[in-house]
Amino acid sequence: MAVYTEIPDEELEAFLDRYALGKLQSIKGIAEGIENSNYLLGMEQGTFILTIYEKRVEGQDLPFYLNLMEHLASEGVPCPVPVKGQNGQTQQTLCDKPAALVSFLNGVSPRRVLPDHCTKLGQGIASFHVAGKTFNHERKNTLSVDKWRPLFEQCAGVADQLEKEIARELNFLEENWPRSLPKGIIHGDLFPDNAFFLDNKLSGIIDLYFACTDALAYDLGVCLNAWCFEKDGAFNISKARSLLSGYNKVRPLSADETNALPILARGAALRFLLTRLYDWTHTPDGPMTRRKDPMEYWQKLKFHHGVNNPSGYGL
Repeated sequence: MAVYTEIPDEELEAFLDRYALGKLQSIKGIAEGIENSNYLLGMEQGTFILTIYEKRVEGQDLPFYLNLMEHLASEGVPCPVPVKGQNGQTQQTLCDKPAALVSFLNGVSPRRVLPDHCTKLGQGIASFHVAGKTFNHERKNTLSVDKWRPLFEQCAGVADQLEKEIARELNFLEENWPRSLPKGIIHGDLFPDNAFFLDNKLSGIIDLYFACTDALAYDLGVCLNAWCFEKDGAFNISKARSLLSGYNKVRPLSADETNALPILARGAALRFLLTRLYDWTHTPDGPMTRRKDPMEYWQKLKFHHGVNNPSGYGL
């Protein structure tokens, strides 16, 4: 989440008039993230998140995301619910850009990830995958393995010392990427700041704007990178074991999926390395913008190079 678009008062008032939520009580920009402009709105009828879609989110993809949120919530997955305007539509326009209001979820993201968080996260993402089986829409992953090379080419000169090594990694992943694993709806970006916990339970999975159709186990590759490394870069195998055991309790992984985890985690590390490299130079400066360090994912990628089988992740 971030803030790129400042909303004139008269445009915000006209936008909120489309809803039956009462008067605006408060508004606060949300600085975290780099994809969209986000505001926390206090209304007479409750608290909501207003999102203006800026960068990688295309307007034509919004029905997929918004319908997915409604579907998952109806299946018991804790995620935001889009708010319908008085015209019955969830997708709106604000400042000449696509926009939507969604419900606010109580809870906080973990400041320090513990193995118990990982267990509950594993169960939650497995429930997400199971619920997605009955969602009758698809969206191609626009940041999957076939999109990494074009992204890398847009980062030319950004990481001069690493370019040859990244090119070799791309060659390996393109040749060895598992393409026959079970597919379904994945979150694609489930970092700790996209998960809320309350009373020792997973209370929210948010920011579904990378959700797409891809290998289900790839989501675990993302989560191994996002949840199982310490701040000093050390891999915590207890967290990985908790994540995967939690997942297996709800949706048992196949042997092929389990064996593919090292390369899926390796690919996920490269994906975030490349998107962070891109954003490092292509994201405009602003007081409400926070860039993320690409080199964090270079170090994680090097760790995955040394993992030859799932036992390296605690299985």
